[in-house]
Amino acid sequence: MFVLGALADGGPMHGHKIRTAAQVDRVDLWADVKPGSLYGALRRMADEGVLEVVRTEQEGNLPARTVYGITRKGRAELSTLLRATLADTTLRPDPMQLVLLHRGAISDEELLAAIRARRESYDAQLEYWENLRTEAEPHLTGLEPVAFDHTLLRLRAEVEWHDRLLAAVADQQSDAGSSDEGSSREQGE
Repeated sequence: MFVLGALADGGPMHGHKIRTAAQVDRVDLWADVKPGSLYGALRRMADEGVLEVVRTEQEGNLPARTVYGITRKGRAELSTLLRATLADTTLRPDPMQLVLLHRGAISDEELLAAIRARRESYDAQLEYWENLRTEAEPHLTGLEPVAFDHTLLRLRAEVEWHDRLLAAVADQQSDAGSSDEGSSREQGE
């Protein structure tokens, strides 16, 4: 979707220019685009007919670069991908659910330490994104502010959920400690 969108919006480009555009737009924040896989993806997409080789360019002593453009089939594919993404409201499974189901395999102390570390990580990410939003604010256009807000809301929800989880684990430990004391008293009587 990223490659097709970049070529649809920016016209024909070679891979290096697409990578540079991705870095300028900070696409790594929004999508899982690996720079090393871009060139293979371009060739594969050309083989599939969603891209076409427009020309080869060479500047000075730099290696020749293949310039790709989006085809009619590629524009149709981009529209399909955009619509599919808009329609997909699947809540992806979170492996943390499995951790909580099988938590008996690790100690309570290890569980609490890991939850605290996760919470701190989400909090640090939230701070990073809040600062990034502030820096980017003067340059944001169109729906970009709302995209930032989506990420901020998701991170705030993770921090809040981890706070609730920490409280629930602490309550459970406290309840277990109370029942252990009651059981010890009953055995002593």
